[in-house]
Amino acid sequence: MANDSDPNYVMRIVGVIDLRQGRAVHARGGQRAEYAPVVQAAGVRVDGDPIALARAYLDTIGVRELYVADLDAIERGVEGLDIDVIASLAALGGPVWVDAGTSTADAAARVLAAGASVVVVGLETLSTFDALAEICSVVGGDRVAFSVDLRDGAAIAAPNALHSGSSAEAVAERAAAAGAGRLIVLDLARVGTGVGVDEVLMARIRRVAPGVQLLAGGGVRDASDLEMLSALGCDGALVASAIHAGRIGADDVAALRHGRPAVQSQANASRSVDDCPKFSSTSSSSRVRWVYPSLSSCRRTFPPRYCASISAVLFRIGSKAQSVRGKT
Repeated sequence: MANDSDPNYVMRIVGVIDLRQGRAVHARGGQRAEYAPVVQAAGVRVDGDPIALARAYLDTIGVRELYVADLDAIERGVEGLDIDVIASLAALGGPVWVDAGTSTADAAARVLAAGASVVVVGLETLSTFDALAEICSVVGGDRVAFSVDLRDGAAIAAPNALHSGSSAEAVAERAAAAGAGRLIVLDLARVGTGVGVDEVLMARIRRVAPGVQLLAGGGVRDASDLEMLSALGCDGALVASAIHAGRIGADDVAALRHGRPAVQSQANASRSVDDCPKFSSTSSSSRVRWVYPSLSSCRRTFPPRYCASISAVLFRIGSKAQSVRGKT
């Protein structure tokens, strides 16, 4: 199993399960009231069964880790955690990351006791960064992933939180300083839409938080997005819709895990740029195909976060800036 100490480890791809009332639902745009049960994933019929979806990720696609957003717990607190489903998912053998609206050390301990390997603490339910520091101190920062929750690039803070109005970069920097060993940049507006990730923001957060694992969530279109994230120095991504639709397959996952060029699925290879959804100021013309044998060689010698291709990063950021300046 790939892990952080594996010298060939490049990209961590985490399969997402959004859970509501015991069913796996398909998240789109953060409009939780409209989420419908997942029908199939990677050609496997799941009909809202979270265990069937997890098996599709683990057995069919070869994903090694699962991320569970328990929407009932996020809305009502850890008392709403579906302990039975979490335990059943953990019994499948892969690490399970769980977001249950955790905001206290006691709640974090309860999530871990239910079978989670990593507890996710989200910005949208966090009261203070002192609370995050206490959670990291009690359960260990290596078991805490902090989710930089965004909507259209703007931070989503809990009501009356002191950090309300902070930039995503400032939030990420404070979370790393509080002891969180992993950061997830999750833009709810991008979730389930296939519009792509915000590579400029990911590069900025990588810069202000160089010492933690960094993952992107929301909007991943296909394997080329994952290659781009790797080139930016990111350690992984949360993925759901692209796997459900077959745009990321088992060969892609295996290749990306070890730094080989991904094998694009036929559905993805035949898709034209004009077919790709657009997102705010992102220009489709800035899309490039990443090639990374040299990146793979680099990462056998240096930690992943130091091996981003500087010229590639500057090219993408420059292209994004040009596309923004060209809009009226």
